[in-house]
Amino acid sequence: MSFPALVEPADELTIDEVRRYSRHLIIPDVGMAGQKRLKNAKVLVIGAGGLGSPALLYLAAAGVGTIGIVEFDEVDESNLQRQIIHGQSDIGRKKGESARDSIKEANPYVEVVLHPERLENDNVFSVFEGYDLIIDGTDNFATRYMVNDAAYFLGIPYVWGSIYRFDGQASVFAAGLRNSKDPELAAAAADAPCYRCLYPEPPPPGMVPSCAEGGVLGVLCASIGSIQVNEGLKLLTGIGDPLVGQLMIYDALEMSYRKLKVRKDPHCALCGDAPTVDSLIDYEAFCGAVSQEAADAAVGSTISVVQLEHMLKEREEGSRDFVLVDVREPNEFEINRIPGSVLIPKGEFLNGNAIGQLQELTGDGAKQVVLHCKSGVRSAEALAVAKGAGYSDAVHVGGGVVAWVNQIDPSQPSY
Repeated sequence: MSFPALVEPADELTIDEVRRYSRHLIIPDVGMAGQKRLKNAKVLVIGAGGLGSPALLYLAAAGVGTIGIVEFDEVDESNLQRQIIHGQSDIGRKKGESARDSIKEANPYVEVVLHPERLENDNVFSVFEGYDLIIDGTDNFATRYMVNDAAYFLGIPYVWGSIYRFDGQASVFAAGLRNSKDPELAAAAADAPCYRCLYPEPPPPGMVPSCAEGGVLGVLCASIGSIQVNEGLKLLTGIGDPLVGQLMIYDALEMSYRKLKVRKDPHCALCGDAPTVDSLIDYEAFCGAVSQEAADAAVGSTISVVQLEHMLKEREEGSRDFVLVDVREPNEFEINRIPGSVLIPKGEFLNGNAIGQLQELTGDGAKQVVLHCKSGVRSAEALAVAKGAGYSDAVHVGGGVVAWVNQIDPSQPSY
């Protein structure tokens, strides 16, 4: 599906800009007109992380005139495996500032606008306003749905990407352009779907691990991030056929690409014929950080790492006995662990196999069960299963291994 250019050309390119972008200028499809459009373009990138890092660098190198960065986090050492816009000396710095400096080094002709804040309902419209295009590098479902809805209401197209381990996805959602004042853009977007057309409902809480839980091959970020920029440049300049109404799926292990059609859903809650979402909603509640069962199970059954440390000392002294269960994955268990814990991954709780193991470890319930994971989300889900199986006094550790390393044992590596 071809699209007219999103941006009008700038008045001129300087001699220095002509030299810099000469390899673009000699491509007939881009040429002077296309490069002037890029110079005049305003693109917002959400996140300066795995996807945002390559996207920001290639947008800058391509000559996009104004690049906005939404980022509130700081650079951590674990980021450097994939977030190539940051370096060793940037550890502890604000990611937005680090990214800005890298962009300026790559292309001093680009204007960088920092939005050093967490994207929320209260600010998303004011942050998005004035940009021609959004590139979404977020890694959680609540923000993805908020980005989709806000972009739709403001009439801004956006390029979406997703990564996990060795797999990546990308698409362009331009449903918001249906109400564009430009009749050509409105006509081109008449059948364009939105993110909700592809994923009407978020997955159940805990069903899809984040990259922080499941990992990601660093170079996969470059593969998907560069595809996002490729689609963005096509939209800005009006060349080629962008991934509107198509989902691109990439398998890095098989080195395979395939495309699936994504159709506009007439029953879509946002952009369908009878929409039920006409304003921003509570996205955390919509997506749920944890299931209701897990949230209910955790009430009154959550302990701190300080309490756990005290309990472990009592167990060592023989005045208390319990079973400490780590519900992370085996490879996470190899990185760091709370001393005295045994490994039963969360999946074993979900498929029911963990209950037999708990019976054996606890002597048919004679010992209390204490569960933990990396941060407390997966252990809450496992806690709900354990309580449902009769372990009424089971508890889980709020903050998990992250809190343990930060507060109790900083000698262990974090991840």
